[in-house]
Amino acid sequence: MDNIDIYLDGKLLYGNDFSNDQIAEWYADEEEGYANLGAKDAATYKYGYHAWNIHHAYRHLRSETFAHVMGFGSAYGEELQPVISKIGKITIVDPSASFVRESIYGVPARYVKPTPDGRLPLEDDTFDLITCLGVLHHIPNVSFVISELARTLRPGGRLIIREPIVSMGDWRRPRHGLTKRERGIPLHILENIVRACGLDTIQQSLCAFPLTTRIFRILRPDVYNSTIATKVDTLLSSAFAWNVNYHPRNALQRLRPTSTFLILTKS
Repeated sequence: MDNIDIYLDGKLLYGNDFSNDQIAEWYADEEEGYANLGAKDAATYKYGYHAWNIHHAYRHLRSETFAHVMGFGSAYGEELQPVISKIGKITIVDPSASFVRESIYGVPARYVKPTPDGRLPLEDDTFDLITCLGVLHHIPNVSFVISELARTLRPGGRLIIREPIVSMGDWRRPRHGLTKRERGIPLHILENIVRACGLDTIQQSLCAFPLTTRIFRILRPDVYNSTIATKVDTLLSSAFAWNVNYHPRNALQRLRPTSTFLILTKS
């Protein structure tokens, strides 16, 4: 890897300009990455972000219904549970076969496997809602994949993205609890990508302040299933929004929100 500092400084997004061969290697490493971290055991799997998603995203969609929803990288589709009564049918795009099922909370579901290059075998202007929650940082060519999500979103539909906006450490070395390739997306780069794809931002918020999990994990392991913890986290993230940075070099730089939510639409 040449000139790693330009990536760790957040000036460029590592992987976004990879060749097809490099993308294929990355895809092979990540195809079962999330499943192999423990998610493929459905008996023990528990989704840990409902309060988070409701607070930062779903509550802003309160009056809407969705005939067809895509869950991009959504595994079992658990992230859709808070709005499941508003959904007609679901398409899940996920590389792993471990999560496939015929329905999600009684709503018909179809599973589609993405191609390694990120192309989606789906028609233009198909989905009323697309959720992409913590997925893009597992993907090299983020710009192209977001353009594919924009292509398949119907005009006036909603695309919800949640992503880490910090490096998540030096990805050249093994990191506990993380897959081999994942790395966060610098906030300004993510914002530029969505604009270049013709998407408009309806709502944006910061979250995942590091102290939140340290404080509330004493009370419960699934911190972001807690409404109180989520609200405290939102306040802390807002207070330290001035300190957003990609790869911290000192203790002060670590006191910053580490993720963002975006609610986007297509004209």
